[in-house]
Amino acid sequence: MNPFLQIERDGGIVTVRMNHPETRNALTSPEQIQEFVDLCAELRRDRSARVMVLTGNGSAFCAGGNVKDMRSREGIFAGSPFELRNTYRDGIQRIPLALYELDIPVIAAVNGPAIGAGLDLACMCDIRLASSSALFAESFVRLGIVPGDGGAWLLPRIIGIPKASLMAFTGDTINAAKALEWGLVEQVCTHETLQAEAHSLAQRIASNPGHALRLCKRLLREGQHMRLDSLLELSAAYQSLAHHTEDHQEAVAAFMDKRKPGYLDR
Repeated sequence: MNPFLQIERDGGIVTVRMNHPETRNALTSPEQIQEFVDLCAELRRDRSARVMVLTGNGSAFCAGGNVKDMRSREGIFAGSPFELRNTYRDGIQRIPLALYELDIPVIAAVNGPAIGAGLDLACMCDIRLASSSALFAESFVRLGIVPGDGGAWLLPRIIGIPKASLMAFTGDTINAAKALEWGLVEQVCTHETLQAEAHSLAQRIASNPGHALRLCKRLLREGQHMRLDSLLELSAAYQSLAHHTEDHQEAVAAFMDKRKPGYLDR
C-alpha cells in the first residue's frame, strides 16, 4: 500500500496530506501510526521547518478507526483486553504524544468529516481551519467505546467541559458553522479556498524566526499545567536564550531599518 502521509515542502512550510481517500483516511494500521511518529521526529530535528499543515486527500479529513476491523477484531483491534491495552499504548497513543508535542506550530486544514480519532487528530493541532463541508464528531460512545487517543484531554481544553461533554456523551455530529461558534475551529472557508487559506496562514507564521516559534509553542504547552510563577521562570529562561540569537538581532535591525528581515535560523 502507498504511504499514508504525502509530504510537500515550500520553504519552512511542511504540508502533510493523509492519502488513503479510499478509506476516508481512517487510521487502520501500525504503519500509519509509525509514519506520524517518524515525521514528527524528523521535523523536530529539522531546524528549517517552521510550520506544518495537516489535511486529508479525498472527501474526508480522517474517519477515525476502521469500524470493519472493530467488528472482526482484526488489525489494531485484535487480541485480549491486556493485548489491546498495550496496542493502544504502543500504537495510536504515540500520535498525540508526537504530534501535540511537536515543537513547530501545526495547522489542521479540515477538508471534510473529522470523526472519532479524526476529530482528536485535529485537536492535537494548534489551529484548525475548516471547509464549509467539514463535520465533527466525538463519536466513540456510539460504538460502545471511549476516546482512546487523548480526546478526553484535548477536546475540553479547546471548547470547554460542557460542550466537550455534550459531544462525548451523545456522539452527535456538528457542522462547520457550529464548530466555529464553539471555538473548535478558527475559520470556515469554502472547500475550494481551504488549502489556500491554510497556506496563507502558514506563510504568516513561517515569516517569523524559527527559534521564537518553537519556544513560544513550548511556553503555551507548558502553561496548560504550570503555575504562573513557574511559567514566569520558564519564560525568563527562554527569553534569555531568544535574546542571544542572531535572528533576534536581525529582527530588531529590520524593525529599526523598516525593511524585511532575513532570518538564518541561528
